[in-house]
This record gives sequence, C-alpha cells and structure tokens, in this order.
Amino acid sequence: MNTRDKNIVLIGMPGCGKTSLGMLLAQMLGRKLTDIDLCIEEQAGCTISDIFQEGEEVFRNLETEAVLALEEEKALIIATGGGVVKRASNMESLKKNGIIVYIDRSIKDIAADIDIGKRPLLGNRSDRLMQLYSERHELYKKYSDFIVKNEGEIGETAKKIINILYGG
Repeated sequence: MNTRDKNIVLIGMPGCGKTSLGMLLAQMLGRKLTDIDLCIEEQAGCTISDIFQEGEEVFRNLETEAVLALEEEKALIIATGGGVVKRASNMESLKKNGIIVYIDRSIKDIAADIDIGKRPLLGNRSDRLMQLYSERHELYKKYSDFIVKNEGEIGETAKKIINILYGG
C-alpha cells in the first residue's frame, strides 16, 4: 500500500492538538476525519465523561472496538484518544493501514489551553497531566512512525506533517 492510501493516525496527550490538526489535515489533503472519541460517544449514546463514570476499563473496551472497526479503512485521518497507546492491540490495529504520527506538545502549552474539568482522566487536577505524560510519553515514542512538535501555529504543524509524509 502506498502512502497515499494509508491512514494518518494522530496520537499524543490530551490537548496536544490531535482533533484540530486532524480537521486541518483532512481539509488540506481532501480526506475524511475520523475522531475515535466521537465514534465511541455515538456508539455508546453518551459522553466520554459518562462512560468514565462506569470505569476506565469500560471506556478502553469501547475504544478497542472503535479501533478494530477502522482496521480495514484506508486514506482516513484518524484522531485518537490520548490513552489509545495503553493497549498494544490498539496500536497494532492502527498500524496495519496507518502511519502513526505522535503530536508532541509541551505540558505547559497543553495546561494553558485545555479545560481540565472536561477531561475525565485529569479529574480537575493539573498535576494529573504531568502524571499521564510520564506514563505515556515512552509509549507514544515507541508506537510512532514520526514525531512532530506542535509548538506554534497549527497550520505550520499540519504542513510539517504533510512534508514528512509526502515530501511536499
């Protein structure tokens, strides 16, 4: 499969820009964006926060189902949830037809931008963001094909991704 048929899979911390970059990349490349968290909410008929009330394991199982449903898809932009890397099987499925791009953004910039009250795993605690980063950073690096810093204008970050993938 050539690069043009592969999915572009965005991984990284909550608030690193996966969904915003995904929308921009979809527009720039004329591809469809699939946001795994939105797929989960549609499938469950409730919000991610509501699902987390039932426990993280319930959410992770729904996340794995959503990832498996995308396994045979081609030429999508896929924005994942920040914890998708916690299950190796998720990453194996995404890698089958995908190029994995780790969107690396500083914790300071993430903390300045996001509403931690709307992120179930952060539980209204800013220190939790650093804890998640230390748990997941090595996993993001391990599973990624490329690492792209998101440290300025989002359009510039999108262009960096396109240049890496297509040399253009």
